[in-house]
Amino acid sequence: MRSSLGPSVRAQLPPSGIPQTPEMTMTKATSPTTVLGCRAELDRLTDDELLVRFRALPRDSHERAIACEILVQRYERLVRSCVRQYRGSPEPVEDLMQVGYVGLLKAINNFDPTFGSGLSAYAAPCISGEIKRHFRDKRWQVHVRRSAQELLLELRKATEELTHTLGRAPDDQELAERLGCSADDLLEARQADMVFTSYSLDAPLSDRDDPAQLSDVLGADDADVEHTIDMEAVSTHWDELPEREQRILVMRFYGNLTQAEIGARLGISQMHVSRLLARALGHLRGRLLDNPDVLVTS
Repeated sequence: MRSSLGPSVRAQLPPSGIPQTPEMTMTKATSPTTVLGCRAELDRLTDDELLVRFRALPRDSHERAIACEILVQRYERLVRSCVRQYRGSPEPVEDLMQVGYVGLLKAINNFDPTFGSGLSAYAAPCISGEIKRHFRDKRWQVHVRRSAQELLLELRKATEELTHTLGRAPDDQELAERLGCSADDLLEARQADMVFTSYSLDAPLSDRDDPAQLSDVLGADDADVEHTIDMEAVSTHWDELPEREQRILVMRFYGNLTQAEIGARLGISQMHVSRLLARALGHLRGRLLDNPDVLVTS
């Protein structure tokens, strides 16, 4: 599966795979000895103590950058745990990890250790929310309602859990009961899964030397179908016409006879044929356009 992160983004990623922020970027003037000593000191701090130190330091401080890097490394398992529930998606895991790290960095910058019950409880929804936003804003090829997107993620998780519990694939009723949704909601979620990725019309249908393309097997508008629909509509009101006018229409549009030739066959004038033809066509036109005319009598 090809990564959705662009080359320019990947070029900025360090070997560790953790995206860099201003807090994690060292100045060239920082000596290795200073960095090592500072890191050893910060490594001995608890998470709360490290967060307090982190918030007290200026943004361009190399000590703040080291503290941020230590926190990110300590909570890498949390990011991986949040990403694990999306492993059934077509998105590469390494890309989701990058998105998860963005959520973790936002949590580190916004969390106040004097409130709440710890960074882990605060960061988990931040990471999951960032991943969900990535799917919602970057991955869907067509617009899908947010509720259907979220239900699809829950559906994947519930399917895996029920399969493990039941020893078989769960049916729709079991999934609906587990998720607390209707069968229609399940159908919508599965349809959303089908539009998560798109295929090029130039995509080959096989691996042969000269394969057909997807566009070759797609249908097109068929003029004969429209003609068939029109004729079916006409046949619905055909019997409303007098028999003579039916014969005139058949001779004119199927026999390709002129009005004079039709008049000669019926023993009437060409002008009379013209009036009967116009009246028959007007009657059918009114019926087809839902503007019924007075029923024509002979």
